Amino acid sequence: MIIPALVLSVIVGLFHVSAYVFIRGRAGARVPLLIVAAILGAWAGDTVGARLAIDPIRIGEFNLLFASVVAWLAIGLVAIVAVLVPERAPGERREVVSTEVRRTTPPATDSTPEPEPGATP
Repeated sequence: MIIPALVLSVIVGLFHVSAYVFIRGRAGARVPLLIVAAILGAWAGDTVGARLAIDPIRIGEFNLLFASVVAWLAIGLVAIVAVLVPERAPGERREVVSTEVRRTTPPATDSTPEPEPGATP
């Protein structure tokens, strides 16, 4: 049995992620994370609103105001984490950490000839 709060949380979460992507212009590969975070945030916000029992905007027993606020907090958390974690460019390979020393150019040689043994300068 699916509870109405979960269905409404999905609807509210998808709505707010859509609004975020519309405002931002793009979200890239973060969209699945944003959707999951917004749905869980809306569900948690409904639970907090039910505990406090002061939500002025309700749909039946669903606390819409608290669900929306916590969904946006979850979206903001994903956005902040995405800014802190650098993205790799397409096709870029990860560098393997190694303790091996590689020379990129051959060692420089001195171009002055060495004096022959026994010769006076």
